[in-house]
Amino acid sequence: MSIFRKALATTALLALTSVSALAQTVGPNGESATPTASVVVPDASVDAVKAAKYKAALLWHDQSDFVNAVTSGASDEFARLGIEVVATTSAGFDAAKQRSDIETVLAKEPNIILSLPLDPVTSAAAFKEARDGGVSLTFLSNLPAGYEHPRDYAAIVTDDLFQMGKQAADALAASMGNKGTVGWIYHDAEYYVTNQRDNAFKTTIENDYPEISIVAEQGISDPARAEEIANAMLLKNPDLGGIYVTWAGPAEGVLAALRSNGNKTTKIVTLDLSEPVALDMVRGGNVAAIVADEAYELGRAMAAASVLRLLGQDVPPFVVAPAVTVTADNVAEGWQKSLKIDAPKSVLSQ
Repeated sequence: MSIFRKALATTALLALTSVSALAQTVGPNGESATPTASVVVPDASVDAVKAAKYKAALLWHDQSDFVNAVTSGASDEFARLGIEVVATTSAGFDAAKQRSDIETVLAKEPNIILSLPLDPVTSAAAFKEARDGGVSLTFLSNLPAGYEHPRDYAAIVTDDLFQMGKQAADALAASMGNKGTVGWIYHDAEYYVTNQRDNAFKTTIENDYPEISIVAEQGISDPARAEEIANAMLLKNPDLGGIYVTWAGPAEGVLAALRSNGNKTTKIVTLDLSEPVALDMVRGGNVAAIVADEAYELGRAMAAASVLRLLGQDVPPFVVAPAVTVTADNVAEGWQKSLKIDAPKSVLSQ
């Protein structure tokens, strides 16, 4: 998933329970998360859905492998249900363009709209006509300001952010034999999704791995500074057993720093699929694992949630897709599980 998509989810859609309780991802008003696997249009309803001749529109914020995978998941589900996709748009991270896209698409009279609202305030007005017209809205990660469930939308569907951070911690710990010292490179910005994942990593290390110590912490906002930050971290802590990096872009810079220092022992774990990072991993380099979300499953669940709402069935307000830990041993399967596409040939040929 692109870090830029994550940066958009700046509203407090999610919260962690206290460390003393079981840490988990919960909804904006404390709702328990429902797994995407529980949001399914049953086979018995398929004929009724087909007979209704519903139409759907996918109004995205960007174009990327992540968005393509979400689109594929939604499109395949709509095809199973005989629903025509009448429009697929990309706003290019422009809230005004997204509003224009909504206005244009409404002329096609969709019954369903799937979208990631770019800005909570702007989106509240942008989606108002669709909402008031009875369109079944399902949102990815973000929510228009003031919208309430179930009155205004079918569901919010997003990643299990705590599990992404936790699985990263578990993978790094395993690569280090559950002991040693770790560096923590977190996203130094008010971006709720990355903040949630980063903190879940730290919480898991501190609570579950008593023989691992986080001895170096550094925030990063500019991925171009990753190599510089890693060099400084390694200078002060030359025996680091592992480094957590907030997402794959800066992880490439950390990897470059390790290589320039001739360091073949410090392990890296990061989030989101990346060809250069995965290539090092399958070659037995510093990268121990990459944790990703199941983007295809996000799309399938979004489509199903909107259809269930049209059928008058109860839809859980807050739905999360699983995280998947990708290692050298399962890289082909992991890429397919996340994005439903083959891993890059360079990665598979090793």
